[in-house]
Amino acid sequence: MKVEKVLKPQAITSMPDEAVADVAAYFRVLAEPSRLKLLQALCDGRRSVGDLTELLDCSMANVSRHLSALARQGMVERETEGTTAYYSIADPTIYALCDLVCKGLLERMEVQNTQRKALKKHLV
Repeated sequence: MKVEKVLKPQAITSMPDEAVADVAAYFRVLAEPSRLKLLQALCDGRRSVGDLTELLDCSMANVSRHLSALARQGMVERETEGTTAYYSIADPTIYALCDLVCKGLLERMEVQNTQRKALKKHLV
């Protein structure tokens, strides 16, 4: 299987230097596995901080800290009802971004697996 080349996206090729730091900050937030798990948990709809704490088996303080980071980047939004805070996906483009990254990783892994099998066959 061959990994297809993707056309250069216009946004990144024409990005002003001032915007590079903002884009890097956006991706830095996604570099934390707990935050990706939170986004995954929110794919089915809004959830309370308590629900997210149970799902991720983390402390409420830890979940809140990660949710705050995601909210600062506009990925999630907070809504309160009484004393309960609910979070949901605010930027639906996060779904497309995650799908694109996961599909790219899967394609690379498949290519690497094919290459490993060929090498092993050659060596045995």
